[in-house]
Amino acid sequence: MITRLEGCLSCGCADLQDIMSFGETALADRLMTAAQLSEPEPRAPLDLVFCPHCALVQIRHTVDPEVLFCNDYPYFSSVSPMLMKHFRASAEEIIASRQLGPDSLVVEAASNDGYMLKPFMEAGIQVLGIDPADGPAAAATKAGVRTLNTFFSLALAEKLAGEGVAADVFLANNVLAHVPNLNEFVTGIRTLLKPDGIAVIECPYLLDLIEHNEFDTIYHQHLCYYSATALDALFRRNGLYLNDVRHLAIHGGSLRLFVGRSEAVGPAVVEMLAAERAAGVDSFAFYASFAEKVRELRERLVGILADIKASGKRIVGYGAAAKANTLMAYCGIGPDQLDYLVDLNPNKHGRFYSGNHLPIHPPTRLADDPPDYLLILAWNFAAEIMQQQRAFHDAGGRFIVPVPSPVVL
Repeated sequence: MITRLEGCLSCGCADLQDIMSFGETALADRLMTAAQLSEPEPRAPLDLVFCPHCALVQIRHTVDPEVLFCNDYPYFSSVSPMLMKHFRASAEEIIASRQLGPDSLVVEAASNDGYMLKPFMEAGIQVLGIDPADGPAAAATKAGVRTLNTFFSLALAEKLAGEGVAADVFLANNVLAHVPNLNEFVTGIRTLLKPDGIAVIECPYLLDLIEHNEFDTIYHQHLCYYSATALDALFRRNGLYLNDVRHLAIHGGSLRLFVGRSEAVGPAVVEMLAAERAAGVDSFAFYASFAEKVRELRERLVGILADIKASGKRIVGYGAAAKANTLMAYCGIGPDQLDYLVDLNPNKHGRFYSGNHLPIHPPTRLADDPPDYLLILAWNFAAEIMQQQRAFHDAGGRFIVPVPSPVVL
């Protein structure tokens, strides 16, 4: 189930350098039923490393994707209104800028429940989703989104291309970090793209992770953490070119990449690559202080929670998100600190969180069994959550936002 890297996932360099270790943790998004609580729970080392050859930051141990993403995978993108607004706007922009119509085809890898393909369908554009998770793929199919319930791979791309499938637009949102066979995946994108087609890819941005202390975005599903420098090298190695880029606020800081089969590098890419060189992302020294910043965050958050509990107050966690796995495991947060978790996703209700086995309830539980504090574990949606829970705050409740530095609001 667990494989230790012998070389960089992008360039194969064997001289990987250790940034920090989070120890051995349970697997994120592996939520448990009551019957499973007595069964052994899989765990794996979580160690962050740097490749000095191509500047890719990655974790040293990978877990079988079948274990991570298939069967009971609980993540449904359409649960978040903010996320839906973000991707609908992106889809509408792509439709207009690429002048897509009824003869166009949009293919999406890791299409989840079809959330981003729906705006294209509404505009009369042909779509094809590809996703290995049974639940989200079934939800997409039920909604009328043509979906293949499998992993996107070079072999699948070659099969589809042999059947005449050619994409005007290839989408890959928040999936590139999940891919163990990076070069094959990128070559698969090139295989399916028309000569003048475009791949539009979103992924969390490494510089935001490091500079804003977003350590909890490091977990076993996220094998890689990308700078434009590492991405440019990866695409060029596989016959694609990073021609445009945007820095977005979503998910604590992300990149939207515009990638083609012909080189037409725009000024935004040139400027970002130059800024990254100046910052030193291709040098291990850039990452040297990260571990200390993470340890300081842990010390402060643990202290805040301990003081609240010592005063006799109750705390509940909001967001049974994957990132919460690393934060709670690394900070030792469990039933001694939190009474329970709440989450909007109904597929998580009645389950128990990985590692600490905290029960997960719908947010309506907060009105029935109100705590004094909400620890916002899904801090990337903190503004949305605080707006949803305005009544809790108006009644005297307080919010704890743990990243980039713990603060009580």
